[in-house]
Amino acid sequence: MVKVAVTGAAGRMGGLIARLVNEADGMLVGAGLERPEHPSLGEDLGLVAGYGKADVPLTCDVAAAMESCDVLVDFTTAEVSLNNIEIVAKAKKAIVIGSTGFTPEEKESIRARNDCRIFFTPNMSVGMNILFKLVHEAARLLGEDYDVEIVETHHRFKKDAPSGSAKRLAEEVANALGLNAASDCVNGREGIVGERTAKEIGMHAVRAGDVVGDHTVIFGTLGERLELTHKASSRETFARGAVKAAEWIVTQPPGVYEMMDLLNLK
Repeated sequence: MVKVAVTGAAGRMGGLIARLVNEADGMLVGAGLERPEHPSLGEDLGLVAGYGKADVPLTCDVAAAMESCDVLVDFTTAEVSLNNIEIVAKAKKAIVIGSTGFTPEEKESIRARNDCRIFFTPNMSVGMNILFKLVHEAARLLGEDYDVEIVETHHRFKKDAPSGSAKRLAEEVANALGLNAASDCVNGREGIVGERTAKEIGMHAVRAGDVVGDHTVIFGTLGERLELTHKASSRETFARGAVKAAEWIVTQPPGVYEMMDLLNLK
């Protein structure tokens, strides 16, 4: 039986993950975590999340939770996730990170670790990870004759821009074309910027309403364009991916993994 600790358990994503873990065979919610000032601390996780009494009180003590749990599912912020990695590593357990907003240096520091099991991916959706693969192949096949523009759309409440998934799409394009995703990305355009250069990746972030997450990569040349799009219509696709990742990561040796590993897409 895989015991799962869930961060943000009183929120929309955390509560959904807790419910799906509760429904899964061979898994159970061992701890529900919230920030220290959250008004629901001490209340029953199942009642707060809306799936019935679970006899699991909400707590803010991650270290104590990881003494009895096998894996932490963490959809918080980059800062919180970095701290949680240290706690999980000390407990010699596993962590699934769905947070975004990491700097390139923070991403590299996470990917360099080998002292615990880390599942680190910008998007838990199976379809989105297929898009990562398709975009890499399209960029490789089309080459520099095609301009690449990435457009991502999310709900008005999203705090970081561009999204972690959009950055990953840029990395896939850059790796295929021998570019640098950090320095060759152009985030929006304004004013008289001159003609577009061949060695740039356009990046555009839209924030509106309650859009769960749309990502489109445009490959355009003179006379034609190819557009590859993924649209998430429900947060449940990310939550189900996170639960699948939690079940899988506990069976792996220490190291850093992503959805591409779980799906055998590498």
